[in-house]
This record gives sequence, C-alpha cells and structure tokens, in this order.
Amino acid sequence: MSLWRRLTGNDTREQIHFRARLARYFPITTWLPYYNRHLLNDDLVAAVIVTLMVIPQALAYAILAGLPAITGLYASMLPLIAYTLFGTSRTLAVGPMAIVSLMTAAALSPLFVPGSVAYSQGAMTLAMLSGLILGVMGLLRLGFFANFLSHPVVSGLLTASGVLIAASQFAGLMGIGGSGFTLIDQLAHLFRHLNGLHWATLILGLAALGFLLFMRRAAPLLRKLGLTAGAATFIVRLGPVIAVAVTTLVSWSMDLPAHGVKVVGDIPAHLPPLSLPSFDPGLLRELLLPAFLISVVGFIESVSLAQMLAARRRERISPDQELIGLGSANLAAAFSSGMPVTGSLSRTVINFDAGARTPAAGAFAALGVGLVVLFLSPLIAYLPIATLAASIIVSAMTLVDLPGLKRTWRYSRSDFLAMLMTIALTFIEGVEAGVMAGVGVSLALYLYRTSRPHTAVLGRLPGTEHFRNVRRHEAEIDEEIALLRIDESLYFANARYLEDTVYGLLADRPAMKHMVLICSAVNLIDASALESLEAINSRLKDSQITLHLAEVKGPVMDRLKKSDFLDHLSGDVYLSTYAAWTDLRHRLEERAAEANGTEPESESR
Repeated sequence: MSLWRRLTGNDTREQIHFRARLARYFPITTWLPYYNRHLLNDDLVAAVIVTLMVIPQALAYAILAGLPAITGLYASMLPLIAYTLFGTSRTLAVGPMAIVSLMTAAALSPLFVPGSVAYSQGAMTLAMLSGLILGVMGLLRLGFFANFLSHPVVSGLLTASGVLIAASQFAGLMGIGGSGFTLIDQLAHLFRHLNGLHWATLILGLAALGFLLFMRRAAPLLRKLGLTAGAATFIVRLGPVIAVAVTTLVSWSMDLPAHGVKVVGDIPAHLPPLSLPSFDPGLLRELLLPAFLISVVGFIESVSLAQMLAARRRERISPDQELIGLGSANLAAAFSSGMPVTGSLSRTVINFDAGARTPAAGAFAALGVGLVVLFLSPLIAYLPIATLAASIIVSAMTLVDLPGLKRTWRYSRSDFLAMLMTIALTFIEGVEAGVMAGVGVSLALYLYRTSRPHTAVLGRLPGTEHFRNVRRHEAEIDEEIALLRIDESLYFANARYLEDTVYGLLADRPAMKHMVLICSAVNLIDASALESLEAINSRLKDSQITLHLAEVKGPVMDRLKKSDFLDHLSGDVYLSTYAAWTDLRHRLEERAAEANGTEPESESR
C-alpha cells in the first residue's frame, strides 16, 4: 500500500495505527494530506505579513545577541522549515527572540569578542546544544518540565528581562556602545559614557521611538478616520516596518553614516551558508548550562503561547512534540550560520491574527525572508542601529507586567516574594541567575506548601450526608469519633507533619475511640508516608483507638494493596465519610447499650 493511500485512504485499523505512529514524530502528516487552495491562500497572506515583521526584528535581535545583523535573517529561514515538519502548533512563529538573544549574549560575551567569527561559531554551538537538549527532552517525554516554573516566577522573569533588554538598548539609542548584562552594569556604563553621546543618533532614535510608541496607540485614531478595525490593526502592526523604511531612507539621503550615525552596513546577498558548530569539549562544557537555560526559557514561552492560541481554535498541541519541533529548529539554525531560536510572542500573535491555518505559513515566511536577503539586502545597509534599538525597547516593554505584580501581591504574598526574588536576581546577576532562582524558588514554594498540608477536622451538617470543617460551619461532632480530612498527597516531605497533626488531635480528644483519615484529596502515598501511616496505626492501637480510612482513591488503594498495611490496619476502609460516620456511631451505640443492658438507640428507633 502506498504511503499516500495509507495517509488518506479509508480508516482501516492498519491505517489508523500507521497514522498515529507517524503523527507522533511527524505532525505534518496530520494536515498536509488535506492541504487545499483555501488553506494555501490564508497561509500566504499570513506569511507576507509576518515576513514584513521578521526583517526588522531579526536584525534587531541578532544585534542584541552581539552577532552580525544577517545572523538574525539566517535564523529565520531553515529553522522555520524544520519546525513546519516537526512542530504541532499551527500558528507558532519560530525565530530569534529578545530574551533568548540577551541570554545568548550573556553566555558568549565572556568567551569571545562580540561580532567575531569565533563569537558567531559560539552562537551556532549554543543553538546546537539547545537543539540536542530539547530533542532529547522530547524523546524522553519531558514536556511536563515546563511546570517547574510557576506562573508568577515566569511573569517576574519576563518583567525583569523586559527591563534589562530595554535598558541595554538605551546606549544604542544614544550612539554609545553598550556593555553589561545586569541592570547595574548597564546603567553604570551608560552614566560613565554620557560624554560620548552622539546627538544625531539620539535625535533619530528618539524620533523612531516616539513614532513606534504613537503607533501602539494609533488604532482608535485610525478608526475615527474611517478605517475598518482590521485595516487599523494592520497599519499599527506595520509600525516597525514603516519606521525602518523611513529612517533608512533618511539615512541614505542625508548620508548619515558619514556623520557618525551607526548603521547595519553591508549584508551578504546570499542564502545562509551551511556551517559547522564547534565541537571543542571545553567550549561544550562552558555552554552546556547556558544552553539548558535557554532551552527551558524558550520552551516555556513557546508552549504557553502555542497552547493559548490553539485553545482559541479548539486545536491542541503536544508539549513533548513541541520539544522535538523546537529542537529541530535550533539544530537547523546551528548548521545554517544561525543562532538559538524559539517561538516569538509578537510574530506568533500576528501570524494568528493574520489567519495562518497551518505551519506552512512559517515555511512561506522563510521563503519570503530568503527573497529579501537575495534581492533587497542593499536597501538594508543604511538602516540605523538606533531604529533597531527603538524597536527592541518598544517590543521589550510589552514583557513588563506591572498589573501582574499587583494582582500577585493581593492574592498570594508567598508567590509575590518568589516573583520579587526572580526580578531582583535577574537585575543583579542576569537572566541565567533569574531562571535558576525561579526554578529553585518555585520548587521551594511547592515543598513548603505541600510539607504542611491543610487538614480539617470535619463534622456532619445536621440532617444531611455532608461533612464540613468544624471551624467554618456549625456541624455535629462526636467526641469519640475524629474525622480528619487530608487535603494533600502524602509523601516524604509531609509524612512527619501528618504524624504530628494526628498526635496533636489525639491529645485534644481524650475521649476518642475512632479516628477516620479522609483521603478524598490524596492522590499519592509514597513509601515514606506509608511508614508514617503504619506508625500512626501502631500508636493509636496502643492508645486503644481504632484507625479507619475513607474515600481512598482507586490508584492509591491499588498501591496500598501491594503492601501489608491493610492487613495490619486496626479499622476499616469506607467508601464515604457518611458510611464511616453511621457505622461507627452505630458501633458506639451498641457498645453503650451492652454496657447499660438496653437496646441500641438506633435500633429502638
């Protein structure tokens, strides 16, 4: 049977199984067999719009990374085609991104002279390592790794990175060479070199910056002039392209490079040459950690954005396959004279709004970038660096989430502390330190919260089968029966805390005869927690108290059955709290009746 027929033929069991296996590693097979003229038209329109956005951004981000401007364009060709083959998001636009560019510069600047051949080869090596790390994580199905950075920490990292990126470009806006990858270093360098301010560059840069800020808020004005909402939005998003075109024309007509205004300069009019990263063991060791951090940050940003946009169209993405897609894109960049790449926030949103229907839009955009490099590169030579700096500043400030800081402060002080620590360390030590601090703080917060799980002593709401926290509700209790609900999975970090909680309740209830642990929120009991349960059971048995369990979930019960805990459990396992309550109350009434020589109250009724 031919491959095409197996992809598009009738849904026999063999074909369904074949397509599922193929789609696992080649998501392109899920949409390419059904590609048609309508999809092609939508993707081409989106590709044209994205191509116009890619050019100034790719140039700017390459310069931000300390690389020749053409590197950004090279990284916007083959990586997009690789992602088209292996990525699952239909709208994610892959390429250079601000935070990744800043992290690239921070990793390479201590090792090489920015702009040198060795520096460019270092960027390719960084892309190769990042691609391999992402690819291996994808094959091992480690897409869940994104969960190790909490949303407040990610928000703090983006906010701090936005400020860092913007601060790094003020020097370019003023015609001063930039330096440093921490906020303190950048500001200190700026103040030390204020006497080197180039007025023509500053005027041009401020004009570009003012225009870009105006365009961000120009949509309502354009609507008042009679334009449709779609046309107004399109013009607003063309702001960076207009700024690039106008300032380049001014630079060329007035020969501003002759007056000291720094420009992009000559760009080779050829497609990216195939290249080899460095395989020097020493360099690989130096770049391994930065590559890992770049991979983590890039993946988290990409998959979060891709999932959000996919949900709007009722599509889905696979985080594990996204790792492979982004890994293949970085490997393509490594062997085509590029730099580390990931999903771009601004270009992805534009790609989505422009109507991209499949990943083919990215491949068409790559083709568009290639045509620009081949035929329009002489026009870019006069593009002022100050214009690119202004474009980066405006783009970076969209990462700053001040309302998020306020919301987090009001909702959770501990999350706000994590966010604040991430921001502070990013400012003081750089993005890499911020990422590591973010992961560490996120894990520390998780361990702290789960090591002290919320527990509640329950009572019965009168006349119902419902049980609630006695501290929050007027509930019926029985001093001889303690109902303790555990609101967290039980594992090594909170096993001792559970013992202390139970023993504390034992001290507060001297008349207790039965204790019921309500496990409705317990999804896991590890070996350490099992030992604690065994110790609790033994201690309660010595105190003439029977231990029972209620509402144990199926997977947890399956694990318990593999141990001998249930054989030694002094009490029973109940399906519901109400069943435990009624049965134990009945037992106590029977015992009281036997002691008094009367019938149990429940039976007499």
